[in-house]
Amino acid sequence: MQQRLEVGALPDSPLDAGAAVMALHLLQARALIEAPGATALAIILPPADKAHGDWRRALARDLAREYAPKRANIVAALPGAACEAMLQFLSDAQGVTGHYCEVHE
Repeated sequence: MQQRLEVGALPDSPLDAGAAVMALHLLQARALIEAPGATALAIILPPADKAHGDWRRALARDLAREYAPKRANIVAALPGAACEAMLQFLSDAQGVTGHYCEVHE
């Protein structure tokens, strides 16, 4: 079962946003992926400009490596049908892990 962690608003600065996710959400992410029956984790972040891509890709990659064979991915999306479609794709894509997926409406 794919677990979800939805993160709300983040600071505009990439450095501050990455620090906020690590400080405020990493423990919850770990608990979700470690939960009995969890096979994957999708962390949903608000869309951001390209300057945020590096820390988001690193987080996805590092979680995927640490929790393999469980899967971890990061999704940047606004709530809605496109976000749900990406989450469904990731849930069904057993070989996809460690990715940062930007959803565009």
